[in-house]
Amino acid sequence: MIIAIDGPAASGKGTLSRGLAAEFFLAHLDTGLLYRSVAARVISLDLDPLDEKAVSEVARAIGKIKATERELREERVGLVASVIAIQKEVRLALLKYQREFSEAPPGSALGAILDGRDIGSVVLPNADVKIFVTASQEARAGRRYRELLARGVPSIRSKVLQEIRERDERDSRRELSPLVPAKDAFLLDTTEMDVGSAFNAAKELVGRVGGAR
Repeated sequence: MIIAIDGPAASGKGTLSRGLAAEFFLAHLDTGLLYRSVAARVISLDLDPLDEKAVSEVARAIGKIKATERELREERVGLVASVIAIQKEVRLALLKYQREFSEAPPGSALGAILDGRDIGSVVLPNADVKIFVTASQEARAGRRYRELLARGVPSIRSKVLQEIRERDERDSRRELSPLVPAKDAFLLDTTEMDVGSAFNAAKELVGRVGGAR
């Protein structure tokens, strides 16, 4: 089984994907971390993030990049990732990696689940199940704010909300792989849901669709 999970920042798609991966014995790939991995490597090599040729060469070696979770979550890495994520050659290199992951999941996994922003629409248009996870900007900002505080990162809620709005604008308007639900994706609005409720809704959906295959 191949599952595509998409959604905007702080929609809960990552938490949901990890839960579904464990439930259905699937290999999980957080595609956002791929871009952060490339960004971290670009920084360590002191490359110009705007040098698409150099950055794409790094992206083509994504399988060899090693970075810790802490490194990938650094603010500077996130900023560079947002720059390289709109570069065509970088996206093509990572597209290849993502498709290969879904076609040959590691270990004894029974399939794969990928989460990102263009999985159902571009990366895996033939996925067995596509879910687009969304929530109001206010709800997502609240989640991100609490997450940052839990990590000990000083934050201002109004600033977090503004960053969410700006990210949504960039993601939905970018020319290459904009953030849009796949036409055949199931929409899951988690605005009023806690983690458990969202998981149960998605689990029921996957079970229903998977059972009909």
